[in-house]
Order: sequence, then C-alpha cells, then structure tokens
Amino acid sequence: MQVSSPAKINLFLHVTGRRDNGYHDLETVMACVDLCDWMSLDFHASDISVSCSHPQVPEDETNLAHRAATIFWETLARKRGVAHVPGGVAIVIDKQIPVGGGLGGGSSNAATVLKALNQRFESPFSVSALMEMGLRLGADVPFFIRGGAALARGVGEVLTPCLLKRPCKILLASPGISASTAKVYKNIKLALTTEHKSNNNALIIACEENRVLNINVELHNDLEKSACELYPEIQAFKMEMASLLTQKVMMTGSGATFFVLFWEDGQAECAFDMLSRRWHGDANKRVFLTSFL
Repeated sequence: MQVSSPAKINLFLHVTGRRDNGYHDLETVMACVDLCDWMSLDFHASDISVSCSHPQVPEDETNLAHRAATIFWETLARKRGVAHVPGGVAIVIDKQIPVGGGLGGGSSNAATVLKALNQRFESPFSVSALMEMGLRLGADVPFFIRGGAALARGVGEVLTPCLLKRPCKILLASPGISASTAKVYKNIKLALTTEHKSNNNALIIACEENRVLNINVELHNDLEKSACELYPEIQAFKMEMASLLTQKVMMTGSGATFFVLFWEDGQAECAFDMLSRRWHGDANKRVFLTSFL
C-alpha cells in the first residue's frame, strides 16, 4: 500500500498555561498542507519494521510509525479478546517533510499508519477510537487522523473543525535546523504570551461559530520568541527571509520552519524562485511551494 502523509502548519499558536505534568495548554489553528512524506506499507511482513530515507529519523521501536503499529495490534488483540493477532507490517518512509521543523511529520506518519492498518483490517475502529490511540503517541496525532483544518485546545487534542479562507499558495522555508520541542516550550515566558492575543481570539470565535476564518490578518506564535532565543540561527534565518519578502513571515509549531501566505496569483512562485536561487547550493536550506489540503 502506497500512502501520503501530509505536513501541517500552525496559523497561530497561543500558550495558555502549564500543567503540573509539564505539558502546556494551548490554542492553535492547524491546517494540513500538500507537502507530504510518502509511505509504503507491506502487510506480508511477519513483524513490524521501519526504514526511512532521512538519517536522523530512528528506525527502531522509538519511531512513531513503529509505535503506532504496535499500539494498533495490541488494541486489536484486546478488542478480539485474544492474546495476539498474527501479522506485521514493513513500513518504508520517503521523508520529504523537514525533520524537527514544526510541521508534524512524525505525528503524521503515526496517524497514517493507524488509518492504513484500520483499513487493512476492514475498519474495526471508529475515527474516535483511532484518535484515542493516537493521543497515546503525541498531541498532534489525533489532528492528523481527522485531517483538514481545526482549532486545537488542551495539549492539542481537543479539536473543533474549521473552515479557512484559502490563500493562493503557501511558501514554506526550512533552515535545516531541528528544534527541540521540549526545550522551546520549557523556555517560554508565560507572563508574556498574552501580548499578541487579539487576532488569535477573533479566529477562535470564528471557529466556534462555524464561520469561514479570514486568516489574512496579523497572526502570532507564542513559541517563536523562545525558539529564536534558543537557536540564534533560526532568528538569523527569519531575518534574512523577511528582508527578502514583503509579506509577514511566520514560524509554525515549535520551529524551525517558517511560512508565508500569498493571496495574489504569481506572487508565491516569484518568491519561491528568488529564495531557491539565493539558497542554491546550501543543502540545509529548503523551500517548498504548497497549498492547503
């Protein structure tokens, strides 16, 4: 089975508090884009295995796709009232989504495996049940199981589907730096995260009222300042990118990927060509032209 595993961007991200267990509560709108990893799943395997084209992605039991397959089989065995369900899956990941870039590639891979296995076994689990499994793997996994665009609350698992006023194109740019999500969250100053909240609130209200979101406004990501403090090269990358483009440059997730929304035909293609030429020969810096799914 050949399947695509999409990336996501956070249109805004507001951190609302820190829990006793160290996790943070947040409000964010996430949306899937058509930048995808490609995954091959061979169900003739006798056990679970993962291989990936990217050297930084683990291929053992710590890989989220491997863990997703393990959880699926364990849950299926309990549902059937047996100790073990025979079979396995060999997972091959052609990694196109930048690793550690705030685009949710690992979470998306896990969600894709859960959905593919559910299809393989003729849908023994509902979408809600798959999302419960996914939450055991990571806060973003339930979003990728549902797909589309959604307002996410809690640690990211409380989802309200939303409608987007779509731009023509989205430019993504990665400096090739893998930012630590845990470090970025730990470094934020909660007292300062209300500074840019007004537009975020307007979008939250639109989601709750099932109105189309006008995202052509000044948005804010509370994690951006923290990521730039921890990784000066992320800050330098953003400044270079912003100096070349006239549109607002936004970080997605905990970094280090940035995005720009374009609303007029041809603008995104021109920006893509300019950045591609400027960074030609730099293997770390990557530019993508994408759209919402």
